Amino acid sequence: MTVIGVLHPGEMGGAVAAALAAAGHEVLWASAGRSTDTARRAGAAGAVAVGDIDALVARSQVILSICPPHAAGDVAGAVSRFDGVYVDANAVAPANAADIAKQVEAAGADYVDGAIIGPPPRRDGTTRLYLSGASAADIAALFAGTPLQAIVVEGAVTAASALKMAYAGWTKGSAALMLAVQTLAREHGVADALAEEWELSQPGLRERAHTAADSAATKGWRWSGEMRQIAETMDGAGLPAGFHEAAAEIYDRAPRLPADADTERLWNLVLEGLLRR
Repeated sequence: MTVIGVLHPGEMGGAVAAALAAAGHEVLWASAGRSTDTARRAGAAGAVAVGDIDALVARSQVILSICPPHAAGDVAGAVSRFDGVYVDANAVAPANAADIAKQVEAAGADYVDGAIIGPPPRRDGTTRLYLSGASAADIAALFAGTPLQAIVVEGAVTAASALKMAYAGWTKGSAALMLAVQTLAREHGVADALAEEWELSQPGLRERAHTAADSAATKGWRWSGEMRQIAETMDGAGLPAGFHEAAAEIYDRAPRLPADADTERLWNLVLEGLLRR
């Protein structure tokens, strides 16, 4: 059994915590200042509340950071006295992952870079956790027998983050583009004609666009930050950053709606929200 602190058990973090707890590890979470929804998720996952982050640091052998991209640096800074293995599993640019690595290593911790691809892992075969760094194989072993498949990526310490940026650059970037072109077609009165052409030449694309609208409404507030991390990664590689800066703006403009909103209403509200009049 390994004692693992999870910061923080949101939708994804809660599912990862549940997988680790089911594998026999002791999973901790810092309950101070967190919402009742977070407490509910943590309890359902089998995580043990330990009060504040200092208490979590004192008891954990491994800390797993799963948070929105913009908060990754602050979360790392909050555990500045931790000397175990720190796993940053957030969607951040490799350059930012390297900065986080320096930050936690200065306190004596080992850094492992992580990237989660797929939905919250509640059943086998849906979700992968890519890991890189000297202790990556040790962290991967913690997930043996769980629904979350852990895979070690060879290369630089920040290889997992680079993989995440490349993967999401296509999946979430192309979703934003689909919403933009659908809105453009609607504004010019050719949305139905576009849908008919998609069925002829790109079957299934309209359904993917509806899925993109649902994601933009329920998760766009997180995805916009991820798009900016990808833009930064592109720029650092000498590639145009504008694709993903625009995708970030698409997700910023999308209205926030509940996951159970009526599909057609959600679709119309998202497309309307993308327009700047």
